[in-house]
Amino acid sequence: MTVESVLEQLAALGSEQTKKTLLRHGGPENMYGVKVQDLKKVLKQTKQNHALALEVYATGNSDAMYLAGLMADPKQMSPTDLQVWAEQANWSMLSEYTVPWVAAESGHGLEMGVSWIDSDQALIASAGWSTLGSYVALQPDDQLNLALLEQLLERVKTSIHASPNRVRYTMNNFVIAVGCYVVPLHEKAQEVAQAIGEVHVSMGDTACKVPEAVGYIQKVAGMGKIGQKRKTVRC
Repeated sequence: MTVESVLEQLAALGSEQTKKTLLRHGGPENMYGVKVQDLKKVLKQTKQNHALALEVYATGNSDAMYLAGLMADPKQMSPTDLQVWAEQANWSMLSEYTVPWVAAESGHGLEMGVSWIDSDQALIASAGWSTLGSYVALQPDDQLNLALLEQLLERVKTSIHASPNRVRYTMNNFVIAVGCYVVPLHEKAQEVAQAIGEVHVSMGDTACKVPEAVGYIQKVAGMGKIGQKRKTVRC
């Protein structure tokens, strides 16, 4: 398939209703409004095609960019490639999901995540915290830098409420991820979750809510799933 044929299929699969929904969530005008399950119909045809994924992402069309994240081979992404993707991600669906998922599975997740959280651009900082949350969900505990993660938990505790809107959302999710996936830091994450309390994030004209970290971690613990790693974070 070519970039042109991918865009043609996406245009045919898009709907105004889905586009309106995504716009309410902060999406850009440059999209067709394709549901994720329909994006995966195109993915069945392209399969993993890294070269095509890079071209598709570069179109700037939001539906295409999300599809590119599913189509790419993360192991072929260089830090430079990931930086370009992070800088081109222009709303939360891309900056908090597509880019972090690929970064976390690339082998450069820790490096990129730690770099991005220091950005003065909220979308890139959000990508950083989301990348770190996905990274700990994938990486075995004995391969994690636990001291660094503990420092990052402390950073969240002291700075979350003064951080930009969507950065607060992803910092909160990072605490949840550490609490659920990293056994040695489970109790520390619970302490931080208790300390930060309710996190206020404007979710626009939507019914979306910010997960309450203490309750979320406790729910996972109640199911006996603390420390159960994931094979992939892309979906």
